[in-house]
Amino acid sequence: MSENLAVDVEKASAGAFSASIQDVYSRWDEFTEWAKSAPVENTVPFTLDDLGTPTPNPSQIFAIGLNYASHAAESGFNLPESPVVFTKYQSCLTGPTGDIVLPKGGNTDWETELVVVIGKSASGVSVADAWSYVAGLTLGQDISERITQASGPAPQFGLGKSFASFGPTGPVVVTPDEFPNPDSIKLGCTVNGVEMQNGDTSDFIFPVSELVSRLSKIVTLRAGDIIFTGTPAGVGLGRSPQVYLQPGDKLDTWAEGIGELHHVFMAAS
Repeated sequence: MSENLAVDVEKASAGAFSASIQDVYSRWDEFTEWAKSAPVENTVPFTLDDLGTPTPNPSQIFAIGLNYASHAAESGFNLPESPVVFTKYQSCLTGPTGDIVLPKGGNTDWETELVVVIGKSASGVSVADAWSYVAGLTLGQDISERITQASGPAPQFGLGKSFASFGPTGPVVVTPDEFPNPDSIKLGCTVNGVEMQNGDTSDFIFPVSELVSRLSKIVTLRAGDIIFTGTPAGVGLGRSPQVYLQPGDKLDTWAEGIGELHHVFMAAS
């Protein structure tokens, strides 16, 4: 297996670009042009455990529900006529490896998702132009505590999906041109080695370009913002009997062309 190597962007660019990836998104076109001929002789090795979330401080986090026909079916819903949109909170973001504490008395579930990273301000963009506003794609888990999510007179999606470390993302952001077809990416997850999800984003009800366009016609998307694009079938809530994460469970998540996430769930103290 080849060694993972990284370039210190701030040093390699002689300070032209910040060491903060969140700052770099605001200059994404300029950065990617520089990266084409960036010096690579001073690389350093790294492991997944060295990495944090590649989008540590997005101004906005959007998430899409029921964006695969198969997941809508297992959830007992008709296909949505427009995207089902909610938010996650920034404090839930974490990197590609680590421990996640299970809330007491909850039913905590997994949701493998492709995550879109916005590369420049987008307002009122067309579907045809939408991909040009995407910095890249990464992998995420929209971890969901189902009891909190369903509580109240109205669902509490944001709270139920924003406990500490309930937004693992990474391990890297891959520019769209690196994929043979950015509208068809295979992804999935296992729990303790047992396959739970195995999907393909070609099954999206609303593809990336339509999500970016529709969102941008209501809110202004900013550089570094992220969009969790929905999960394929296979979540614990949709199984019979239902299955939820337990202390000691290991969740391994993957996406072709992006990489893997590895997390272990712990009991609350």
